[in-house]
Amino acid sequence: MCLFMYVRKSLRRCYLSGVPGRCRNPRSRMTLSLANRQILLGITGGIAAYKSAELVRRLRDSGATVRVIMTPAATEFITPLTLQALSGNPVHTALLDPEAEAGMGHIELARWADLLLVAPASADFMARLAQGQGDDLLATVCLATRAPVCLAPAMNQAMWRNSATQANADILRQRGITLWGPAEGAQACGDTGPGRMLEVPELLALLASRFDTGLLAGQRVLITAGPTREAIDPVRYISNHSSGKMGFALAQACADAGAITTLVAGPVSLPTPARVTRIDVTSALEMHEAVMSRAGETDIVIAAAAVADFRPASVAADKIKKTAADTMTIELVKNPDIVASVTALPTAPFTVGFAAETQDVAGHALDKLQRKRLDMIIANDVGRRDIGFGSDDNAVTVYWPGGSAGFDKMVKQPLAQRLLEKLVELQRSKKQHH
Repeated sequence: MCLFMYVRKSLRRCYLSGVPGRCRNPRSRMTLSLANRQILLGITGGIAAYKSAELVRRLRDSGATVRVIMTPAATEFITPLTLQALSGNPVHTALLDPEAEAGMGHIELARWADLLLVAPASADFMARLAQGQGDDLLATVCLATRAPVCLAPAMNQAMWRNSATQANADILRQRGITLWGPAEGAQACGDTGPGRMLEVPELLALLASRFDTGLLAGQRVLITAGPTREAIDPVRYISNHSSGKMGFALAQACADAGAITTLVAGPVSLPTPARVTRIDVTSALEMHEAVMSRAGETDIVIAAAAVADFRPASVAADKIKKTAADTMTIELVKNPDIVASVTALPTAPFTVGFAAETQDVAGHALDKLQRKRLDMIIANDVGRRDIGFGSDDNAVTVYWPGGSAGFDKMVKQPLAQRLLEKLVELQRSKKQHH
């Protein structure tokens, strides 16, 4: 009953703080450090497991994504359902799960984590890990991951002081595993001494210290990428040659910089960048709806998609058959201007547009910058075969009110990082002048 009341209060605090996954102070230093991080939390058997529920909640409040692994002994102290409700993700308990990556879920989890924290870490678990045993899911993931592994020991003071435990702790430290704690104080068994798991605020601070805050740490970024397809009939459409590579590179750069990144992608065959939420759309109308439903809660919008300016006025219900006529007329109507709709919002985000041109690149880019009230525009000559649509390289010129900067030909991923640096510089300047 006490545990139930604890979890109930934790959930209530989570929802009182606003939207689950956000904290009252979303720009705090700790939140910026943990935002968009992937934390794998291991829980072993011990009374301190009750603190793990609060730890999961606080991690999500800080913007981290949390997955939980529990040893069989841990499930005797706190239920997987509790951790699933707080983390928003299924809890993993079985080493060989046929539903996870064809039974190789431990490898998928090991690759997923930015950091693996075992809290509480029992004396038994430390002993097994020191011996390199992989006899349960958590121990196996600890052996398989390349992410930093940290332990928060929790046990009776006599068990912690035991020479075997101290030897195991030394072995783990020598292998690069970090031990946080234990703290000293009163224990559940009635003893007093070292062995208490560190409190949740201490663990959060230590976790945050392991990550450097990026240029966009904690900011929410929305990016469009790729072409749109405007249907003529069930088998034909109007589109363009955009591959989406530049937009996807920018999405990866934003996520790497700590941003909470959403990518609205037209029909492209590209893998989703790590730590990016992807929304697939097909038409300009679908992209407009996806962007406008989120732009009001976004700090930065980067409109990299090559959106069709027009669409057929009507879509044939069946495939249009070839006739004897030498010509065919299709009536087109204008699509909504997505980027102009964003900048027209009462509290518009910092908005970046693209100008893919084949002639008078600078003139068209500057006109678009002013006409659509953009904060920044990235212009490139798509008529060049070496940097046009589908190329892995690009060369661009960035324009903003009162200035410009050129970026010579380079691979799109490092170019995206350079563009992000310029974006942050202009965004900070804008904030200072307001």
